[in-house]
Amino acid sequence: MEAAAESFLSSSYFAVAGASQSPHKFGYQVLKWYHARDLPVQPITPSRPSITVLSTTYSTIPSPLALPYPVETSISIITQPSVTLQVLREAKDAGVSSVWLQPGSFDDEGLEYARREFKAGVGGDGGAVSEEKTAEALGTK
Repeated sequence: MEAAAESFLSSSYFAVAGASQSPHKFGYQVLKWYHARDLPVQPITPSRPSITVLSTTYSTIPSPLALPYPVETSISIITQPSVTLQVLREAKDAGVSSVWLQPGSFDDEGLEYARREFKAGVGGDGGAVSEEKTAEALGTK
């Protein structure tokens, strides 16, 4: 998992599938995590045209297929398991090579697909906190 996490965190760009405008939702908190570290992040949600984090407004895209630099982008996924497999398929079709499935976003099928189809398919407990601990341990970001 460490090699996959390192690959994920070494991307030039990041995206959050399931990003939310609500500060109480995990999709907002993960987006804010990237924002707070000045990492280039793209929110993915079909439900609204933009999301504001603190004083920055980000335009959203509806799908990983709309990513401007998919090959250079790692995606944190915070969608319901019933949606995650479709997001993973779109990410794969777009050319994304690294995904991080946040807690509660996947079932066995989604996790298996992510680990099989992506250079770095990370899934499990910890979410953004785990990303931060991994980044600190690796000395990245």
